[in-house]
Amino acid sequence: MTVAWLIVIAMLISILVFPAYQSDASGTKAATNIEADSKSGQNSLTNVSENSYEHYLQQYEDEERPNEEIVIRGADFTSANEMNPEIGGELGGISGDFVKTAESGSIGWELEVPTPGLYHIAINYFPIEGKSSAIERELLIDGELPFTSARNLIFNRVWKNESDQIMQDNRGNELRPRQVESPMWQETLLRDTEGYFEEPYLFYFTAGKHTLTLVSSREPMAIDYIKLYRYDGPDAYEEVKADYASKGYNETSGHLIKVQGENAAYKSSPTLYPIPDRSSPSTEPYDVSKIRMNTIGGNNWRVPGQWIGWEIEAPEDGLYRIAIKNRQELLRGIYSTRSLWIDGKIPFQEMTQIPFYYDSDWQMNVLGSEEEPYLFYLTKGKHELKLEISLGAIAPLIRQVEASLLEINAMYRKILMITGNVPDPYRDYQLDKQIPDMVEVFQKQSDILYAVSEELVRLTGEKSDKTAVLNKTAYQLADLAKKPESVQKRLAQFKINVGSVGAWILQVREQPLEIDYLVLASSDVKLPKANASFGKKTVHEVSSFFHSFIEDYDTIGNTADDKQSITVWVGTGRDQAQVLKAMIDDTFTPLTGIGVNLKLVNQDVLLRASLAGEGPDVAMQVGNDVPVNFGMRNAAEDLTKFPDYEAVVKQFRDSATVPYKFENQVFGLPEQQIFNMLFYRKDILEELNLDPPQTWEDVYAMIPVLQKNHMDFALPIAQATGVPVLEANRAYAMLLYQMNGSFYLKNGAKSGLDTETGLGAFKKWTDFYTSYKLPLIFDFPMRFRTGEMPVGIQDYTFYNYLTVSAPEIKGLWEFVPVPGMVQPDGTIRRDVASSGTAAIMLKQAKDKDAAWEFMKWWVSKDAQVRFGREMEGLMGAAARYPTANIEALKELPWPARDYLNLEEQWQWVQGVPEVPGGYFTGRHLDNALREVINNGTNTADALYDYVQEIDYEIAEKRNEFNLDGKD
Repeated sequence: MTVAWLIVIAMLISILVFPAYQSDASGTKAATNIEADSKSGQNSLTNVSENSYEHYLQQYEDEERPNEEIVIRGADFTSANEMNPEIGGELGGISGDFVKTAESGSIGWELEVPTPGLYHIAINYFPIEGKSSAIERELLIDGELPFTSARNLIFNRVWKNESDQIMQDNRGNELRPRQVESPMWQETLLRDTEGYFEEPYLFYFTAGKHTLTLVSSREPMAIDYIKLYRYDGPDAYEEVKADYASKGYNETSGHLIKVQGENAAYKSSPTLYPIPDRSSPSTEPYDVSKIRMNTIGGNNWRVPGQWIGWEIEAPEDGLYRIAIKNRQELLRGIYSTRSLWIDGKIPFQEMTQIPFYYDSDWQMNVLGSEEEPYLFYLTKGKHELKLEISLGAIAPLIRQVEASLLEINAMYRKILMITGNVPDPYRDYQLDKQIPDMVEVFQKQSDILYAVSEELVRLTGEKSDKTAVLNKTAYQLADLAKKPESVQKRLAQFKINVGSVGAWILQVREQPLEIDYLVLASSDVKLPKANASFGKKTVHEVSSFFHSFIEDYDTIGNTADDKQSITVWVGTGRDQAQVLKAMIDDTFTPLTGIGVNLKLVNQDVLLRASLAGEGPDVAMQVGNDVPVNFGMRNAAEDLTKFPDYEAVVKQFRDSATVPYKFENQVFGLPEQQIFNMLFYRKDILEELNLDPPQTWEDVYAMIPVLQKNHMDFALPIAQATGVPVLEANRAYAMLLYQMNGSFYLKNGAKSGLDTETGLGAFKKWTDFYTSYKLPLIFDFPMRFRTGEMPVGIQDYTFYNYLTVSAPEIKGLWEFVPVPGMVQPDGTIRRDVASSGTAAIMLKQAKDKDAAWEFMKWWVSKDAQVRFGREMEGLMGAAARYPTANIEALKELPWPARDYLNLEEQWQWVQGVPEVPGGYFTGRHLDNALREVINNGTNTADALYDYVQEIDYEIAEKRNEFNLDGKD
């Protein structure tokens, strides 16, 4: 009994002395701060929704939609800022006054609006040659952004196959045709690029004078005119059908015209190239073992707004059915949606949302139904059929879930501001009292997610993994609303569920569809079957099995049988290898007469193959540690022996070649150069009244503000798993270089870490973890998306990830140069270290001159630009190529502002040298850090001990390679 009373007394004392909400000197002050933070978060969320197009529409929903048409000629611009617009007279086969606008700056027009109301805006534009990406503009009305999504208006380029005939390699496999631009004048309505709103944007204008301004974000284009008018959607099929009858249109008879999907005339993206399918003997054309480019679309054709157009010849005037042989095997639990355009118009309302349901087999989809197909009137002659991705009925559901996700994330951040990342499970934080709207938000969002799930079941007719994700999160939110005292104990699972909802948005937004062919047919003609018979499938499977023993799937494209040929190994994916092989066959070999056997090989076997004398002449995409390690063992060729070496390396910054130099020799040419940038969440820093840090002093001032709200600053961590050598930590390298230090002294004979500068940089680095308590292990991509780490330093390819995989924070983040150290003259030194990949020539190469010609071609501006553009065309923005070639990076499709930030940081990049025994540097630098953090060892003592190990290993290796260790 006495023990029980002691426990009760202890609990009362803890409550009196340490109130649940106390996180400051005063409990009242802490509660006040949290309440203010809560209101700040709510205001930030409200601002987002108030700036949305949905809110804009609600604001003007009662306004009229006048029938007036106002046309502004492009050449009649009245202002231009940071841009020199050119007036053109002829472009794309059309003469007239139009204006050419640049990829940066802005241009404005004045207009007179006679009647107030809501207008659609269309722009007639021509895509001027640029960097092969979609054109992007921001629209301002009277100098103001009408709504957030008007910041990202997309104008597509038009692409086609380079050749009408699909070529074959000398092994009988068809080669993917290169996609080339086919620019043409297009009139396009301004609409939502995300596909969340099916109707084009409406803009409100009062009567009187106004200004329209287009701010260039990416790529140049010419503008013929801008038109304000009323756009009315297509009529329903019943009305169109009645119109057919009134005009006496009759059904045709006896016609069946088939257009192969791979023979598309035009497409909106270079990713929409023909693709091979060998899974079924029913695809046309078919071969059991050889590659045939016989379908189009698939997973590449999944982004809202993308379209593919085919030309089809109608044999006579009349009414036809349209059928599409398709397969939608990637999006389960939901359907993929397309809109059909014929000769630039949607024929009737039902064609705005054509569903293609999930099935692993090929389907013959008759538009309408087989019993009652829709009929389309076509005149005799050529017509264009275009299928465009639309989110259709799913769009409002995605919009709702994305809005819910933003609100749930905002609430999650409020909870973190009180509990921290690792809440005490035995403490009652009284979250429902400290965040008064928490229970209400949880219940409201639970109801919304349940409603979306039910609507999804109604639309698709089935429950699936897509509804399971929503139901699971909705259930947890409802349970948290009922039991708010359990929130801190379930925060980890709550975060996982919220992440699952973010992934749900990504999955459902994607609308893949693969097409074998389209059919234009009379009603009395029987359509072909979509699938092969059981017998044909059996023969196909057996035959495929036996051919797998004969076909060489490692060699890409043509095999070189020329007298002068080289073997090149590449260790990336098959897509990259195929693009490279196509470039070699149509550019390098015709120019030089040198044949190339390109093989897709795991780079781990390069060392063993070289030792066995079975290695290639050239190895590509090797890590920074490989060239010097091969070179010092006399396995890689010194490239400085070639007379034009100096001219070749002028294409790169000096920092790019540093890791490949050793003892006045160079063993590799840079392919990629990757360095760090500072990424930050604009919305969260604005909420906390913080600016992006310019110096480390700014970082020191920012960290307590972030940590007070249970957020963190992210420093780069070294990749410790899945890599043969632990690289020197980039955060330490950044500080060392900014303090004018170096990793090695005496020409690589001794470590430079135990110098005064090296020790100073190490002290600053470890202080972040000991004094400022920054986390050492974390998932930056996820924590950046949720807002737990709103500021961090990461290599710039993280930009690609955010662009593709984090649509819910689009427009809410930015990247800029890293913080630096203020110099006596007031400038800021922002040095960072770089990593990358290289191409090397093996010592055993039989024809070194031919190998050198290939390496020069590969790292040249033209080859790097083409490879970068084609990879982005092939795989989207996620595959944007981090080339080391200075001029090539300028030509890749970066938005103008982002490229300027990259260029500014690139000037401060330094390379990390590779020396014998250098693999100990990254390993022991990490050991020294952990010695300080885990054991509290003095920084100087910890580093000195491990530098002795590094110096010993360097001395051993230099002795092994007979190096004297002198300057």
